Amino acid sequence: MDRIIRCITSDGALMASAIDSSDTVYTAQSLHDLSATAAAALGRLLTGASVMGAMLKQEHASLTLRVNGGGPLGTLTAISDSRGNVRGCVDHPQVDVPRKPNGKLDVGTAVGQDGRLGVIRNYGTGEPYMGQVALVSGEIAEDITNYYAVSEQIPTVCALGVLVDTQTKKVLLAGGLLLQVLPGALAEDIEKLEANVRRLEPVTTMLAKGMTVEEMCEKALEGFTVEKLEEIPVHYACTCSREKYYAALATLEPDELETLPTKDGQVETVCPYCCRKYYFSTEELHTLAQKVRAKRAGAAE
Repeated sequence: MDRIIRCITSDGALMASAIDSSDTVYTAQSLHDLSATAAAALGRLLTGASVMGAMLKQEHASLTLRVNGGGPLGTLTAISDSRGNVRGCVDHPQVDVPRKPNGKLDVGTAVGQDGRLGVIRNYGTGEPYMGQVALVSGEIAEDITNYYAVSEQIPTVCALGVLVDTQTKKVLLAGGLLLQVLPGALAEDIEKLEANVRRLEPVTTMLAKGMTVEEMCEKALEGFTVEKLEEIPVHYACTCSREKYYAALATLEPDELETLPTKDGQVETVCPYCCRKYYFSTEELHTLAQKVRAKRAGAAE
């Protein structure tokens, strides 16, 4: 089972979050039939969104990360609730690109660097907070690090990784670390953290060695006394339902409802996040169109 932990140093100077998102990313790859590079790209974005979403305080809050760097994958989207449960999609899930000369998946080329990372925090009340920054690499982790530095002025280190089997092209491991310097941190605290970061192995290397998320945080905060604040189980979770799609259809014009393309007397809708299909008969849509007309006629009187 995937999980996130959040830790803080005893002096309140540094915060660390670590996640093992292996099952989540494997689920995403299975649902969307992702290529190896698409799985690495979307997997990193899902992992980052899960960690960032779990940092929200409000129970019904959500966080959306959206990236379009002009690369062949198109737009990537990941949405997390405040418990770190996440869902996502990519425009072109089967797209793949050649690996880098060192054999690593070339996420930066697949995503592209000519675009922006958008962050939307919806707290369930009032207008959502929206921020965006130019991409620095398209590798996702560096772009999240840059977002915190530029948009929120919080010194941050983000490390994300997805390990894909070279033969089967299936996701084996995925995870991430998010380290932040909190107000009041001393110069020596920052220097010690920077030294730790330089010694850190890639996230997937640590996971492949059997390290737990607790051990990953301890490694990142070596030399500090660390307190675990919380542990949260997380998974890939979609919030779609037939009722939501019916409500969405009700926003269309009546004439549009009655002329939607059908197959075997039904209109098919497909959730972009979990690929679940919902069907509506032509009779249902005709009845809905009549309700919409009646409602609008009543409002116009």
